[in-house]
Amino acid sequence: MISVGQKVDLSIPVRAAVDGEKWEGLLSQLITRPTVVSVYMRNNTSSCDKQTQQMQVVAPELEKGGIGLIGLSKDTPGSHVKYGCKLELSFPLVSDPEHAFASATDSLVDKKMYGKVFVGPTRSAYLIDADGTVLGIVEKVDSANHGEQLKALVKEI
Repeated sequence: MISVGQKVDLSIPVRAAVDGEKWEGLLSQLITRPTVVSVYMRNNTSSCDKQTQQMQVVAPELEKGGIGLIGLSKDTPGSHVKYGCKLELSFPLVSDPEHAFASATDSLVDKKMYGKVFVGPTRSAYLIDADGTVLGIVEKVDSANHGEQLKALVKEI
């Protein structure tokens, strides 16, 4: 996994849901200030719903502090638009079906589900500056307490 102080390549092409609309561009266009990128697995699943709802709880506080917030999963931009509207999310949801962000942060790991092994991203959160410098990391997201994890993360800078 990438470490604090290292840089993430933000020139990754992404598709996203921004303000309830499908959007396409580079990740760097969404990270224009210190921004938390919180990685979750799938829309409309119990733990991921808790994680994104916790993100929404702290989103206004982060915004007041000048910190951006992005949710990232492998779901499609269309799914993200519906999910964002359903949960009334105020932050962008990035689609990363090829795990480009996880590759850039060196956070792809072997996972097991129903006896099958596959490669996927860790459920982590990264505080990243506009130049790509990693300012902080939550290596293991606790879905039910993710809001508190994010508040602690941004206090570190």
